[in-house]
This record gives sequence, C-alpha cells and structure tokens, in this order.
Amino acid sequence: MLRRRVGPRAAAGRGARWSGQEEGDSASAAAAVMPNIKIFSGSSHQDLSQKIADRLGLELGKVVTKKFSNQETWRMQWLGFNLYLDTTLLSSSVPSVEIGESVRGEDVYIVQSGCGEINDNLMELLIMINACKIASASRVTAVIPCFPYARQDKKDKSRAPISAKLVANMLSVAGADHIITMDLHASQIQGFFDIPVDNLYAEPAVLKWIKENIPEWKNCTIVSPDAGGAKRVTSIADRLNVDFALIHKERKKANEVDRMVLVGDVKDRVAILVDDMADTCGTICHAADKLVSAGATKVYAILTHGIFSGPAISRINNACFEAVVVTNTIPQEDKMKQCPKIQVIDISMILAEAIRRTHNGESVSYLFSHVPL
Repeated sequence: MLRRRVGPRAAAGRGARWSGQEEGDSASAAAAVMPNIKIFSGSSHQDLSQKIADRLGLELGKVVTKKFSNQETWRMQWLGFNLYLDTTLLSSSVPSVEIGESVRGEDVYIVQSGCGEINDNLMELLIMINACKIASASRVTAVIPCFPYARQDKKDKSRAPISAKLVANMLSVAGADHIITMDLHASQIQGFFDIPVDNLYAEPAVLKWIKENIPEWKNCTIVSPDAGGAKRVTSIADRLNVDFALIHKERKKANEVDRMVLVGDVKDRVAILVDDMADTCGTICHAADKLVSAGATKVYAILTHGIFSGPAISRINNACFEAVVVTNTIPQEDKMKQCPKIQVIDISMILAEAIRRTHNGESVSYLFSHVPL
C-alpha cells in the first residue's frame, strides 16, 4: 500500500498548529505538528537556542566543539549517539564536521549569534551550514540574532571594506538557503543577499516592556541618540502616541570634540533613549547627561544588541540611567552581575515563532507588530 507523505504545509492545512509551550507536551507530539525539522545550536549563545527549542517543543542537537592545534575548528554534533574522537585528527590541519543523525530531506535551522569570539563563531556557523548542506538537507536556515560586521555596511572612507557584504557572500557560498536575523544595523544589508532574509524587529517586545515597566510612559519622550535612528524612534513614538526627539552631533572643527544638540522637548518628562546597539556606550551616556541637563526627570535606554565592550559597564554604572534595557540576542548574564542597571527582554518567542511560520510556509509579517503569546 502506498502512503502519501504529509508535508508541513499539508499538516498546517489540516488544522495542525503549534499551540505554544504547554505543560505535558512531549517531543513526539511536537514532532507530529512540526515534522522534518532539526534545530542545531552554535556555541555563541546556547541559552537562547535552548529557549527557542523549548518554545517549539523540540530538542536541540548536542554539540561538542574541539580545536585543532592550529586553532582551526573541529565540530561534531550528535543526537543520542555515542561520540568517538580519533585523536590522530588533532595533528591534522583539516577541520572535520560530522552530524550524528540524518538530515537528508530535513528543514534545518542553525542558531548562532554574532557575539563573543565573532570570527570563530562565524567560521563555526559556516562549517555547520556546509556540513548540513552536503548531507542533503532540503533547506538550511541560519538564525543569526545579532548579525556580525553589520556596522561595516558601506565605504565611509577610501579603501574601507564592506565587510557585511563579504559575510553575506560567505553565508551564501556555504550553502545557506534563508537567513533570519533581528534589527539589522542597516536595512540595506538585506540587499547584499541573493537568498531570502527575514529581518525581525524587537520593537513589539520593546513597546510591551515600556508599558509594563514605566508607569509614566504616557508622559515620556522617545529619543534617538543620533540622526540615523530617527525612523526607529518615530515608529515607537507613533505606536505609543507620545512625542519624540533626537540628538544631533555637531563638529565645529576637524580636531574638536563633538557637541550634542537636542532637537525636541524633554523638560519634566521621562526620556527613553532607543538605539539598535551599544558598544562602548560613550554616545548613549553623553546623551543621557544632555537629557538630564535639558530637564528630563528620568532617563532609560533601550537597545536591541548590548555589546558592552571596553569601558561600557563602568560608564553605565556612573551614568544617570534608571535602567539600561537590552534583548538577549547577545548573552548578558555576566554583564548583569557587574551592572545592576542592565535588564533583559527575552526575544526567544519571536525567533521561535519565525521558525515555526517559516517551516509551515506561513507569513512572518505578523511578528513585525505583535509579540507571540
């Protein structure tokens, strides 16, 4: 007797839908709703990967990472299988990747964020994509919450590289069929790819946090720390039905320090600085001082990607912020121990729902304005 295989779309058409993470849900039940799907985690942010898998009711493939003597990456993944490592390989100069379970014909998702040891993690992602592709996976999707090298998206001076375009080319050549990311530093990076790119937004989660954690949010002003973020803050301000402002940097002479000019009114209001990322935090800390001197009663900072390198933590501790709120596209556990002002918004449910909708062939545009329950 011949039996027709029911694919994800057909299953969805028969009323099979993911019902969220409910107590008592088993992996087998989830597999019945979402067949032919595998989720693997890179080493950059395993906590986020686990939250995504838990949200979908699936299990992550366990990952063991080894380094060759010349620091090249050796990676082996297994799902319930014994792991054997031939120690003679360690003297070799060729990296080796093995996947312990068949991915032939499967819809594969690899979660790897551009943080920590960025170059190592990027190379690890490329190797994992290629390993799945040559193992006959039907589709390989790279889930990259924080896109690496996103700030190098144009030639801002002579002989400068466009590294974001290079990363896009590398992902495509490795065999990625689809990219899921969040709050790209520049939207035009999507155009660097010849494959589909879903650029999700943290804005719905940010709006929810503001309404739940800032009692005076109806009397607030949304502020962009630079002119480049004006579109982002106007969108949030419109959704909250509040005013917005921006801070413009002026440079009188080439060798003089920038002067910040506030465009807008924050007197006797709560000021909420919103930006896509913060690295050393010099800009947002100077912006906070400017807002306080302009009469703001409280200052919050909300950022999608909290890189927090160099003197960032000491600057935040010494600044006049009520709270610095970031998403967990980058691990923040260690930073939160050093700075009590840092708070985290969990965006794993947005990424999980994007994976579910992509797997079932559904639109993801709902996620641009809503937070999944």
